[in-house]
Amino acid sequence: MHIKDIDLNLLRLFDAVYRTRNVSRAAELLDLTQPAASQALTRLRLLIQDPLFVRAGGGVQPTPKADRLADAVRSALALLEQALNESALFDPRASRKVFRIHMSDIGESRFLPDLMVALRREAPGVRLETWPVPRAEIPQMLDSGRIDFAFGFLPTVKDTQRLQLIEDRYVVLLRADHPFAAGERSGPVLLEALRQLEFVAVRTHSDTLRILEMLKLEDRLRLTTEHFMVLPAIVRATDLAVVMPRHIARTFAAEGGYALIEPALPLRDFTVALHWSQRFENDPGNRWLRGLIEQLFKE
Repeated sequence: MHIKDIDLNLLRLFDAVYRTRNVSRAAELLDLTQPAASQALTRLRLLIQDPLFVRAGGGVQPTPKADRLADAVRSALALLEQALNESALFDPRASRKVFRIHMSDIGESRFLPDLMVALRREAPGVRLETWPVPRAEIPQMLDSGRIDFAFGFLPTVKDTQRLQLIEDRYVVLLRADHPFAAGERSGPVLLEALRQLEFVAVRTHSDTLRILEMLKLEDRLRLTTEHFMVLPAIVRATDLAVVMPRHIARTFAAEGGYALIEPALPLRDFTVALHWSQRFENDPGNRWLRGLIEQLFKE
């Protein structure tokens, strides 16, 4: 087989099937019909002289030959895409691009208001969609272009480009008239006194649960929820306390009715970062939105 026999679109299809492990989803990504994708995959199999993918529960699995080809094909496509995009222009005022961003509910509350104000001013036709993605899938979703950015404290997300934005720390939020808030404590005494509290925790923010475990406070956990944004109403109406980021807690406290306690929690310091794929490092739209986010939020 010679390179002249390979249609570039066959390589794009191969890459999409390899990433999604599903012919139908790959066809959707490439705006192909299912029959067209199947026919093209058959052509490629004949050219490569290998099945490339075999059926497996709910999708397909690559053959050893496909595994050997995958990195080379992806690198070649990324290099070509980068070369084609270098001369492309992104005009934010004229663009109607849709950017998809992974954010938690607390991230949406913290960052979207300022970002939407800036977009309305500088790029009125640009749209955002937030997509909550399981952390293990974020690098693949970024590489495939299904999301453009991941925003937040994502220590387990590796092999991405990243921009550190905010140094934050975990604190304890209580209702303002909670008896615990009136005490004068610090250092180890304050940490030990946390055993007097009962807590609500957020399942999707695992470090807050780890902090409670490290302090041996699991038995003081009375409620576990899926999202942060329900917590202010719960804290304000009960004696429950919550471990949460200080930037967000200060926003709640500024509205009145809340108190912040800042014990020396384990794992309390963390960094909020913006993540993106190296594949899109030089994409003009990606580069423009990165710059805007850095301008708005980098400390």
